[in-house]
Order: sequence, then C-alpha cells, then structure tokens
Amino acid sequence: MPLSTLLVDVRPLRQSAAFRRLWAGNAISGFGGTMASFTISWVVWDRTHSAIALGAIGLAQLVPMIVFTLLGGHWGDRYDRRRLIIAVRWAQVAASAALSVVVITTTHQVIWLYPLIAVQTALVSINQPVTQTMIGSLLDGEVRAAAFALNHSTGQLNVLIGPLLGGIALALWGPDWALIFDAASFLAAVYGVFGLPSGGRAADETGSGASAETPPTAVSQIAAGIRFVMRTPIVAALLLADLNATVLAMPVALFPVLNSERFGGSPATLGLLTPALGLGGLLAGFLSGRITRARRQGLVMVVASAVWGAAIAGAGLVPNLAAVLVLLALTGAADVASVVSRATIIQSVTPDAFRGRVNSLDFLVGAGGPKLGDLRAGLVADVSSGWFSMAIGGAVSAVLAVVIAASVPSLRRYRAG
Repeated sequence: MPLSTLLVDVRPLRQSAAFRRLWAGNAISGFGGTMASFTISWVVWDRTHSAIALGAIGLAQLVPMIVFTLLGGHWGDRYDRRRLIIAVRWAQVAASAALSVVVITTTHQVIWLYPLIAVQTALVSINQPVTQTMIGSLLDGEVRAAAFALNHSTGQLNVLIGPLLGGIALALWGPDWALIFDAASFLAAVYGVFGLPSGGRAADETGSGASAETPPTAVSQIAAGIRFVMRTPIVAALLLADLNATVLAMPVALFPVLNSERFGGSPATLGLLTPALGLGGLLAGFLSGRITRARRQGLVMVVASAVWGAAIAGAGLVPNLAAVLVLLALTGAADVASVVSRATIIQSVTPDAFRGRVNSLDFLVGAGGPKLGDLRAGLVADVSSGWFSMAIGGAVSAVLAVVIAASVPSLRRYRAG
C-alpha cells in the first residue's frame, strides 16, 4: 500500500484556492480562539476564585448557542452565504476587540465579560454551520472528505497547542496580549472568506412550503429543516449516532474522578488524559488518507462510532495508566474518522437548499451533546464511581451504534459517489 494513500490528503489545498484561503483563515483564527478561551477562564478564576463564576461561562454560552445555531442555519439557506459569513467574521473581530478592551481596562470585575462571551458564542454558532456548508459547496467526492479531515485536524492541533501557548503568554505578558492576538487573528478569518462564491437560496426555493407572496418565517424554515432530517433516514441516523456517542461516552468530565480513583489524584497524571484524546485525533488526521478515500463512508462512520464507545468502556475498566492513555488516543482517532465521514455523507445527501439548516442541527448536536454527556457522567458517577460511569456509558454507546446501523440500511450501505 503506497504511503501517499495513508497520509492526509492535501488535494483540496492544491485544487481550490478558495478552500485554501478559508482553511488558512480558520486555522489562524481557531488558534487565537483557543488561546482566548483558555485566557478568559484564567481571568475569571484569577479575579473571583469562584467555581460558580467559572460555571457561569457555560451558562452564558448555552442559550446563544441553541438559538443562533438554529437561526444561522436558516440564514445560511435564506441569504447569500458569502455575505453572511463575511459580516459574521467582521463582527467576531469587533467582539474579540471589545473583550480585550474590557479585560485590559478592568482589574477586578468579571460581570461585563459574560455578555461579550454570549455575543462571541452567538457568532461562532452562526459561523460554524455556514462555514461547513461552504466547504461542502466548494468540493465534492473524496476531495470533499479530505477537506473536512484537514479542517478537523487543524482544530485538533489548535486544541493541543492553544492552551499551551496561552499559558506561556499569560506567564510572560499577562492576559492582554493573548486577547489582542485573538482579535487580530479574526482578520485572517475575514481574509479567508473573500474568495468564496455566493450561495444560498431565495425564500421560495428553500422547501418551506410558503408562497412567494408570504415569505416564510424563521420558525417555519427551521421546522422545514427538521422535517427534512426526520424524513431522510440516513441523516437522522448520523445525527442520532453523534448524539449517542457524545451523551453516553463523553469522558472528559470524569477525568478528575478517574484520576483520583485509579492513579492517586496527581495533577501531572490528570494533565495526560485530555492531551491523549487530542494526540490520537491529530495522528488520525495526519494518517487520514484511507479514511477520506474510502468509498464506504457509512461503514467508516458505524465502525468509528462503535470503536469510540468500546475504547471509552475499556479506559474505564483497565487499571493501567499506559493502557488508559492508549485507549483514549484510540478514542480521539475514532472521533476524527466519525466526524469526517459524517460531515462528508451529510454534505453529499443534503440538497443545497437545506444544507445550512442541516449543518446547524449537526453543529448543535455536536456542541450540545457533550454538555448533556457531562451531566449524565456526573450523575452516574455520583451514585456509583467514575470508572463505572465511563465503562457503562461507553459500552451502551458501542451497542447502540451497532443498533442504529442495523436499523438504517442506507447508512451502513452508503457509498461515496
């Protein structure tokens, strides 16, 4: 087997100048965003030393994420996607700049940070599904799958190095420069979208059922997108499989508990668990050629979902730290395969008129599922143990992944092209 078929497929960068600019802009702004998220958490803790204040960050993000993810999908199908995404990214520059100004000009208060965090979350919730839709429109076939692999792998790299360099920046210069860099990084994101083609549909072409004389409301448009998912078994199965994995087998919230139960509670040990997930995902992205070139993308999705659950169950059961780290790395690799194959199939089977709304639902499941997963994991661990919560959640998730595949033949039989 040639080595070139195993390594990440970079053809999207060679074949599409528009994707190349979009990818570069996303990479730079994503790096700035991960640094900023780390920095804001540190600022809130440093000024308050309150776990409640830290938890309020998640609360400030929750409602905007739900509302603007759904609205963003509707707007992405209703209006010119290129103009929409340019407007959103300029707004991200302004919001990030405002956040840096608030942090720099205040020394003790954090109350003004939360509205700006909510605004940033709203903008990200619009940006993500529309960007996903644009990638799906620029490329097709296995090159489209490779584009999603490149995008996701870059995100994994940012998750690994963003907090690390954010910590160094905090130690050397304080929070100010990290947040200024975040605002500046969105200028690269703005540059990345200027070469994109126009896209989207007029109101009477989006399948809402409304007449041209009566433009459809946002609610009716969102409802039409949900109906499309419900009457398209393969898309419904993909979203259900993602929800299954993230709600039942999302392990991050259990890492401190597992570390205390199995490995003595050492901070150094705890610091290895989350990076193991990211490292596995990064390696899988680097070696994603076989994933993106696979014709049976549905089978890739099914296997990856089952491996994800089984690896999490194993990590909960084995007492050896090295084995746990290997299993978590396998989980991260399975996540890459699952995300890439799911995105590829969704873009392929969804008509362009519905892509914005379907991608918004996909993003909402991917972003909201882990929050529900953290709650489930904590509740089960509270009445049993951390290792049991991880093991039972992973095992049930693996079984349900097989059940979903068995129930939806179009998923397991799906072939690219």
